[in-house]
Amino acid sequence: MSFRKTLKLICGFAGGSAVLVFAAAAADSSGFFGEQGGERFSRWSRFAVLQAAQPAFTPASHTPTPTGHAWDFNWDKRDPSALTNGKKKENATEDPTSEQNNSKPKATRNILLIRHSQYNLSGNSDKEKILTPLGREQAELTGQRLAALGLKYDVLIHSSMTRATETANIISKYLPGVDLVRCDLLREGAPIEPVPPVTHWKPDAVQYHEDGARIEAAFRRYIHRADPKQKEDSYEIIVCHANVIRYFVCRALQFPPEGWLRMGLNNGSITWLTIRPSGRVALRTLGDAGFMPADKLTRT
Repeated sequence: MSFRKTLKLICGFAGGSAVLVFAAAAADSSGFFGEQGGERFSRWSRFAVLQAAQPAFTPASHTPTPTGHAWDFNWDKRDPSALTNGKKKENATEDPTSEQNNSKPKATRNILLIRHSQYNLSGNSDKEKILTPLGREQAELTGQRLAALGLKYDVLIHSSMTRATETANIISKYLPGVDLVRCDLLREGAPIEPVPPVTHWKPDAVQYHEDGARIEAAFRRYIHRADPKQKEDSYEIIVCHANVIRYFVCRALQFPPEGWLRMGLNNGSITWLTIRPSGRVALRTLGDAGFMPADKLTRT
């Protein structure tokens, strides 16, 4: 075997161990592996060198180490076993199992988080930050998409900021009979200082302190498992802002909330969270805007 072929073969198997590769190739070229033990010995010797170059394989060394905490089933403080624990029984003969079953949620909540459409960035006040003509088109497309899904929507909640209110009003045209509810808690803001930090956006500590408490309050109000009295699965629409949606997603999935800024959302996009009666949460879509033509997509 030539020096070049030997070098190529050993590099492929040994993963680039330069010293061992060079030694094996040099030994081969000088005949060390050659005539003394015959061709069979030569092949065995080369195999032994290659085998020695490989790191020992063990299942443990190739299994990713779990990080973070275990899933908290009482993340929304509505786990039936936690709610009934320690409560006084009015009747001594009352079956605790029956009480727990009565307090168990039986329905699934589907929450569709809609980012507002494109708006006028040059406005000085919130009232001046109205939707652009393209933004109105985007809201029309989002409304059409929600209607096409054929779901029975229970409510359409929206941030009280102008761009979210206008987006919600346009969407509601396609969802007759669905109540519109306005909420100040859903206004845009700085939920928590992002990690890693960014240089183009740096709110002061007071803004994080104030906005963070408000957005967390919105999360606790709207993102939780169903009430035990709810009999059927629900579909609720919330029209708000990118920062709020990204924070909600991190909190609901029990990801580190400071990672919220690592996600991007298009205007008018749909993010779909499903919350099971058990408290399990699934992210069905994140920032879906595939229903919009490519020339209508924006992130402003």
